Amino acid sequence: MSRIILPRLLRVASFRFAALYVAVFAGSALILGVAVFLEARSALQKQVTDRIETEAAFLQEEFRAGGLSHLLDIVRTRGQGANALDYLVEDQAGAHLAGEMPATAGLKPGWTTIDVPHASEDGGRPEKVRALVSDLGDGVLLAVGGDLRQIGELEEAIATAFFWTVGLAAVLGIGGGALLSRAFLRRVDAIARAAEAIIGGDLTRRMPMRGTGDDLDRLASTLNRMLDRIGILMDSLRQVSSDVAHDLRTPLSRLYQRLEDARTHAQSVAEYESAIDAATSEAEGLLETFSALLRIAQVEGASPHTGFRDVNLTAVTESVADAYRLDAEEAGHQLTATVSPGIIVSGDQELLTQALANLVENALRHTPSGTLISVRLTGSTEAGALLSVEDNGPGVAAADLPRLTDRFYRGERSRTTPGNGLGLSLVSAVAHLHGARSSVDAMEPGLRVSLLFPAIECAPLHAGRPSLSSSSIGRAPATLRASCPEGKTHE
Repeated sequence: MSRIILPRLLRVASFRFAALYVAVFAGSALILGVAVFLEARSALQKQVTDRIETEAAFLQEEFRAGGLSHLLDIVRTRGQGANALDYLVEDQAGAHLAGEMPATAGLKPGWTTIDVPHASEDGGRPEKVRALVSDLGDGVLLAVGGDLRQIGELEEAIATAFFWTVGLAAVLGIGGGALLSRAFLRRVDAIARAAEAIIGGDLTRRMPMRGTGDDLDRLASTLNRMLDRIGILMDSLRQVSSDVAHDLRTPLSRLYQRLEDARTHAQSVAEYESAIDAATSEAEGLLETFSALLRIAQVEGASPHTGFRDVNLTAVTESVADAYRLDAEEAGHQLTATVSPGIIVSGDQELLTQALANLVENALRHTPSGTLISVRLTGSTEAGALLSVEDNGPGVAAADLPRLTDRFYRGERSRTTPGNGLGLSLVSAVAHLHGARSSVDAMEPGLRVSLLFPAIECAPLHAGRPSLSSSSIGRAPATLRASCPEGKTHE
């Protein structure tokens, strides 16, 4: 197991970071330790040197003042105690007169090192004394020295402290890095297992989260949201595939039957022409269905706000209402429009025009003669713009309301009317692209479909009216100005 884990640990970024941190710390500690070591040794050497020089000067003064016998008495007295310096007085023949240091042949004035071979309290280790030798005259030499073992002990203490500090830091750093890396690897392995399950087809699987809010949790949360979105899209794709197969089967069957019937039973040119006209009508309906599906897919696949520009929604609403007013009158309907002037939204003018046209066509197609159809556009900079199409017709069953924006869905009351059940699906897709909230409400009697746009601005009242075929696209985000005036009614 360790053979497997170790190579993986070495590849984990957190472990590498911990190892790099330990290396940097060890290097810094080494530099600091060497600096402290050199500074401490230099300070101690200077302290010992100053003490020896001061003591040597004092003894020289005493020698000049009291002579050799007086000097010997002082040396014997001052050489006692644990922290005492080491002394040596020898005559011109090299004979030892006083002091703890042994007589040494060849002593010369100046600094020198003298080994003291006698056993010491620390187990027999010989002293190494740094001494200052002074010539007192008449061949008498005075040596005053200090034990160098203190400096050696300090060097050992600093080296030991450095060793333990760096060693402990390295062990803790590498150990901590290994533990963190193993925990990281466990979480990565859990995410990898979930990903493998998803690749294997289990789209309900989600990335595990610990609830700590760390980087991996945020990554897992983002991936889970992505998977949720993919799941919705997959469900939508399956639904669309099923709907396409189901709803297109009938017109294709009718087209096939008409052509087959014409081939088998038609006896004249007129009968063939009639069969071809019927087949052409069925083919046109199929082409319209596929065009609507393609348009919905394009709208749903577009990036929000890409290619948006300022759109005069007032002018769009008035143009659509004017375009369908004659058709409404011919069908026995009454079409009115209550439109607030100067309402501007950021969006795609062609899509907004098509969405509103779909709403008006639905109202005309699925309501009986004599129905009142109302198109309303109101808004303010605080509440946004509300665009709605309302009728006082028979409406739809309450059970059908939630599914009216589904592709190919048609309520029982609209089964006998022309259409493919894609009009409100396109309206819903356009609303989502523009960040608008769509709603379908039963009015008892009648039905109302509304689009609420979140941000609007008020344009000058003389703004021009666009044509229904306008498709120019730009981009300019909407800004809020002032409350829009009250709407006006057109009949």
